Amino acid sequence: MKSLLLVFLGGGFGSTLRFLLGKYINSSATGIPYGTFAANILGSLLIGIILGLASKNQAISEQYTLLLATGFCGGFTTFSTFAYENHVFLKSGDFMTFAMYTIASFVIGFAAVFLGIYVVKYL
Repeated sequence: MKSLLLVFLGGGFGSTLRFLLGKYINSSATGIPYGTFAANILGSLLIGIILGLASKNQAISEQYTLLLATGFCGGFTTFSTFAYENHVFLKSGDFMTFAMYTIASFVIGFAAVFLGIYVVKYL
């Protein structure tokens, strides 16, 4: 039961922060979802750091991993919003933004996870 509560609390904070990023960073002029992009990249970096610390001599306990990685990062990052935003780009015929947003999200997201793990490993 404690594990569920930790995931619930972390997810609530992560989702709230993602909502605020979208509200204040997304561009209504261009329609580019900078908030979702920032949340996904920052969340990828953060989960790399958290899981890197968790695997490095158990520097973070299982409870903190549940709170931060599963809960917070799970609520903060969002594949469903990413998929919907890409649907909107495709529906409007904005294939260039679709391609750039999708490729940048995957490439930079993966790089951020690896960077987080690398930073922890060599600190």
